[in-house]
Amino acid sequence: MREHDERGTMMTGVDPGRLDDQQLMKELETIHRTRHDTLLYGSNDALRTHNDRMAQLEGEYLRRNPRRFVAPGRTRDGARERACDEVARDGRTPVGKWGQGSPATRESGPV
Repeated sequence: MREHDERGTMMTGVDPGRLDDQQLMKELETIHRTRHDTLLYGSNDALRTHNDRMAQLEGEYLRRNPRRFVAPGRTRDGARERACDEVARDGRTPVGKWGQGSPATRESGPV
């Protein structure tokens, strides 16, 4: 369904504020599922429309769920902790801008 919004520009789909919670989740699942193909194969207009619609849907979800659960591993601190755990498990430090690599890599050069 296509409608005009208050600025006179074209909007694709139903206004996210008019969707019930179940419909909003279905729309979010669909747009996230199609994201990769739109990025890789869609025209610039298609990608722009996809970006706009995704922002509308995600914004509405966040407006309705301001205190949603945030998994500790999905924060910057959680990601850093995961990286430290991975280094501790394999005994190497990350290569590139994150570190110098394992001692063997530093002595003999890149593998």
